[in-house]
Formats: sequence, structure tokens, C-alpha cells
Amino acid sequence: MGFGFCSKPLFLFLSFLFLFTILELSPLVESASDYTTLVYKGCSKQAFSDPSGLYSQALSALFQTLLSQSMKVKFYKTTTGTGQTTINGLFQCRGDLSNSDCYNCVSQLPTLADKLCGKTIASRIQLYGCYMLYEVSGFAQISGMEMLFKTCGATNVAGSGFEERRDTAFSVLENGVTSGHGFYTTNYQSVYMLGQCEGDVGDSDCGECIKTAVQKAQVECGSSISGQVYLHKCFISYSYYPNGVPRRSSSSSYPHSSSSSSGPGPNTGKTVAIIVGGAAGVGFLVILLMFARNVMKKHDDS
Repeated sequence: MGFGFCSKPLFLFLSFLFLFTILELSPLVESASDYTTLVYKGCSKQAFSDPSGLYSQALSALFQTLLSQSMKVKFYKTTTGTGQTTINGLFQCRGDLSNSDCYNCVSQLPTLADKLCGKTIASRIQLYGCYMLYEVSGFAQISGMEMLFKTCGATNVAGSGFEERRDTAFSVLENGVTSGHGFYTTNYQSVYMLGQCEGDVGDSDCGECIKTAVQKAQVECGSSISGQVYLHKCFISYSYYPNGVPRRSSSSSYPHSSSSSSGPGPNTGKTVAIIVGGAAGVGFLVILLMFARNVMKKHDDS
């Protein structure tokens, strides 16, 4: 009977301990990385007439081709359809995304294009980690230097020496994108920079595009702590972190204005939760050990 008395509590103790170990060792489930977050959309005002369904078929074939290629490369440009139903399209992923992240990002684009633009003769959908555009053959072309979208952080840091640091970082970025053949990131004195050109733009033209984007950022964003400027053929992003640039995984987004600030980063809450959860877990383990000790002591006394 004495043995039966201690076996059940001991079994419960081991079960709780096993469950606790599983919960502590299991990785935290994180939400989808923000590289799939929408930045902007560009939709033609003209919808295509498609009584025969040929446009829809060509567009569907284009999406399928782009999606299949996104598992292999970061940039791909192609054409589908024939005659008046010819459609040109491309996708590009951020240069620091893995192949799987690139595919995950691009896989969002066809649905978003249909949802946000409908059956227009041209559209461009930009996410933080990738973008896609398509246009019916003959669609009016725009300059590669034309600004499509810009956003600037709400916080200003004028008079702190920030603009000098940022402008030096811009110079490093301009040179780096050219030598990096279209993609470059840098961290200069707590200013994080990223620049990328469309995959078929040559090094010289890429450098000119990034230079134009930098000039627009300086004028448009002034002393803002962060900013993004998207031209037709390139884009840049920058953020200033007074306490040092935080580490980021390859799948996390580059800094953007909505989350850029001089305060604690977005992972602060998660860190606090981990610390509190760990402390609670240790306390729980101590209680279980004390319980087991008392059970064993009663068993010995019996």
C-alpha cells in the first residue's frame, strides 16, 4: 500500500515535469514575417475587355510562370500570350531573402493583384520583400527614375548630427549598390541602409537610379528618422537606431517608417514575455520538486 501511495503522485510529478520540458523547449510560434506586408499598389485605370477569356488565360499563365521561377531565382521577366493579348511581367525579391522566402512572398502577389487592381491592363504590387508588375503589350512606358511611392518616419532628429551620418551612409550605399550589382545593405554609425535595382538594370544605370532616390529621400524626408523611396527601377530604405541597429534574420523586413523609432524595438515585449515565462517556469519546477520531496519523505516514514 505504501508503494501505491507514492507511485501516483510521483507519476503526476514526472508527467508535469515532462510537459513543462516540452513547453519550455518548443520554439515560440511567431507570426508571418513582415516581408509579405503590402507597401503600395499601382493599378491602371483601364480594364481590359475580355469576352473570349484570352487575357485572363495569358495573365494566369504569366502568374504561374513567375511563381514557379521564384523558387529558383530572385528576379525573372517573361512574356505570355500572343498578338493583342501579349502580357509582359516580372517579379523581384529582395536580395537578402532565401529562395523559400522569395517563393512565399511572390505567392501572395497574384491574389493581391486581382483583389487590389482587378482586371486592369497594368498593375504593380509592392510588398516589403518582393514586388510584381505586369502590363499589356503597348502600355505607355514611364521613366525608370519616376517616383512611385515614398514614406517618411514621423520622428525627426534634426540637430543631432544625424543628417551628416545619414548622408555619409547614402554615399556608401550608392557605391555599394554599383559594386554589388544591384543590391546592397550597410550599417554606418547606427544608420541602416538598403538599396536595390530592378534585376535587368546595368550597374551604371543602377548607380544613377539609386543616386536619384537618395536625392529624393533627402528632400522629401529631411531629418526624418527613417524613410523609403521607390522609383520605377530602384528603391532605397533607411532607418536610424540611436541605440544601435538591431540584429535581424534574412526573412525579416528591412526597417520601415511605421516601426522605426528611437525607443525599444518590436521584440522588447517578446523578450519580457520570455523572461517572465521562464521565471514562472522555474518557480513551478521548484514547487514540483518540493512536492516530490514531501511525497518521498512520507513514503520513507511509512
